[in-house]
Amino acid sequence: MNFSKSKNIKALSAITGMMLVLLGLVFFSGCKREFLDPDPLSFYEPTATFSTESGLQAALAISDRHLRSYWTNTAANTNSVVIGTEYMFSDVAVYSKTDVDGNSVNFNFADNLTPTGGAAGPAGNDGNYINHYWDETYNGIKYANTVLTYVDKVTTLSEATKNAYKGRAYFHRAWRYLALVFQYGDVPLITKILEVPKQNYRSTRKTAILEMITKDMEFAVQWVPEQKEMTETGMVNKGACRMLLIKCYLATGQWQKAKDLADVLINQSGYALMKNSFGTFYAGGEPKTWPITRNVIWDLHRPENKLIAANTEVIMGMPNRGAQSNIAFATMRIFGPSLNNGNLKAPDGKNAEDLYARNSVNYRADLDYGRAIGRGIGTFRPTSYAQHGMWVVNGVEDVDDLRHNSRVGNWARMDSVKYGTAGSANRGQNFKLYNPANNALLCADTIRCWFDWPHYKIFIQDVEAEANLGTNAYTGATKGSVADWYLYRLAEAYLLRAEAKFYLGDGAGAAADVNEIRKRAGCTQLYTTVTIGDIMDERGRELYLEEWRHMELSRVSWCLALSGKPDEWGNTYNTDTYDKASGTDAGGGSYWYQRVYRDGGIYNRGGVNSNNRTLNYKINKCNLYWPIPNAAITANNKGVLSQNFGYAGYDPNTPRWDKWEDAVADEDKTE
Repeated sequence: MNFSKSKNIKALSAITGMMLVLLGLVFFSGCKREFLDPDPLSFYEPTATFSTESGLQAALAISDRHLRSYWTNTAANTNSVVIGTEYMFSDVAVYSKTDVDGNSVNFNFADNLTPTGGAAGPAGNDGNYINHYWDETYNGIKYANTVLTYVDKVTTLSEATKNAYKGRAYFHRAWRYLALVFQYGDVPLITKILEVPKQNYRSTRKTAILEMITKDMEFAVQWVPEQKEMTETGMVNKGACRMLLIKCYLATGQWQKAKDLADVLINQSGYALMKNSFGTFYAGGEPKTWPITRNVIWDLHRPENKLIAANTEVIMGMPNRGAQSNIAFATMRIFGPSLNNGNLKAPDGKNAEDLYARNSVNYRADLDYGRAIGRGIGTFRPTSYAQHGMWVVNGVEDVDDLRHNSRVGNWARMDSVKYGTAGSANRGQNFKLYNPANNALLCADTIRCWFDWPHYKIFIQDVEAEANLGTNAYTGATKGSVADWYLYRLAEAYLLRAEAKFYLGDGAGAAADVNEIRKRAGCTQLYTTVTIGDIMDERGRELYLEEWRHMELSRVSWCLALSGKPDEWGNTYNTDTYDKASGTDAGGGSYWYQRVYRDGGIYNRGGVNSNNRTLNYKINKCNLYWPIPNAAITANNKGVLSQNFGYAGYDPNTPRWDKWEDAVADEDKTE
């Protein structure tokens, strides 16, 4: 394939209708099925479908587009997004819809989160997509395996072009396996499209899978072209392959290789941090209500600017735009506080924030918080740590950090919002949590309705609402909106290099990399040396709603155990035991648990009262890994998949493949 002259393979409208039908039979038949179920191979002839380059292009186009589905809404649910699950199992956010069953915030394995329940996805409680991650990740692996199975049969391609296709497919498969092993631990390894059904899988150890995908990504880095050699964005490029390989090197304990490759990505690949305003300045939903002082952080996170040529920081993004091809991403609805309800009052007893449409007689442009910050429902909220403690460096809250700066409009504080309900004596005054007359609490639901948040990250122009003068429901990306999102950008490469330097014992060098990110954000508080906690804090500040926070904490937990280095509290970890702890007390467990328990601050502390209800936020040390879905285990009725520690069905003696080569050799054996 000539990448420099290729048509935009992201535009599926360019693929013939017959190809779409065939691909639908291949791929989407699995969306509501377990990954172990056989595909209906008799419905089509795959050799004919994928014997041409257009077939490979189509398969990779679907692989590219599939990435964004891990962040966005699903058709079945407008109240939650997939990426939210990664955050509710982290230190920086919690599930906050207080009007649902209390078990939705209880992940203690003995109470709720089990292989057969508590992980039901959008058909169950709308905050939990655990099983969705399992199903869709194996679907994504299937897409990549389709290319790898058939690419050598396309006789019209040169070896270099075939290798480029293989490299991109390796990226998609490795990206998903890296996620699986740090979400679920030891999992089945599937590397090909099977010709006959197989129901006798066994799990492969994560160390073996990590070894395989590291090898694959070394191949990909060699053969996949640089972005500058390509005419389209949103496709796998060499920079993305380098970024993923850095993570693979870290996960396999190859610290020096990770550091050296990060040097190449940062210094020799044509990327640079954006340090000045650029692109289109979009002044927000209603500048009279919520003025934005233009700054580089605001511009960097405008969807309209994420994938433009002037952005030298983006390594790989996920296009999400156009009336026909975008996926709804209701960021303002789901990650913003719920203001338009009776749980939040003004001192005079009126509702604090009735939102009015622009054609209402009660409308005021200077109080149009629906357009300015969206009509939130508070599905997820930042933890107290993410709102406050995470921003303290050297014992000082860095008020100049643009990522936490309310003066320029990037960071939203509840006391910056003004009462907007018509007829209220307090209309136009700033919100107060307590009534100044009697010190009574004015918010009945402080979990869902009162929190600060990163406005610059969640604001997306709602095109449909903007065109409708009669609506007050601005939610985020709708049809016609631009909702491009980052998969990888250079800032993360600096933080990965800092992590590698930390494991190598170079605290000062690690601090220098973290400081590069901080200086770009206008920070005045800089580090002289860093702990792993400082690096993870900076990831939290910089990569909110970009990184998979739970998965990255799990990966770092493993890396800390490999390295023998202490965490910020002086704890050290062992690879044999770090993931074999249960309980809800403060001591022990993995680094992930320590972060969630200490910094998350709400889990396992007893009941939390909100809106006349008591919610028990619980999480168990064994929830570092999610349960292997029971449906996958039972579908594999001629073999045994291993269940994770702490869940029903766990057996440490369950056979696993210790070498990835043995797992691959077994794939053709069905008995």
